[in-house]
Amino acid sequence: MTIKYTPDHEWLKIEGGTATVGITHHAQDALGDVVFVELPEVGKTFAVKDIAGVVESVKAAADVYMPASGEILEVNEALRADPSLANSDPLGAGWFFKVKLSNPGELDALMDETSYSAFSAA
Repeated sequence: MTIKYTPDHEWLKIEGGTATVGITHHAQDALGDVVFVELPEVGKTFAVKDIAGVVESVKAAADVYMPASGEILEVNEALRADPSLANSDPLGAGWFFKVKLSNPGELDALMDETSYSAFSAA
């Protein structure tokens, strides 16, 4: 299992050819209390950087970008029912969707935890 991060503050947990995607602690801190999430449709295919969803908080709305190209395998229905999971457990129960990666080479452009920590602290 590998974890990667995007400049848009999404994380990916990569296991085999599948990645679980969510927003980082930094993103949920910046957004404040999450009140709504729009998740992508299962079976839909996205290219890297496509808008795959939306997260709305009491402060703002933000797009969730596709961190790597692929097909949506599953969405987190628990998150749809209880958007606050994005705040209380952003790296666990607050995941957004799972994607079957169509171009794993795109992951090479993403950050590891050390790089992301430096990036988000800047």
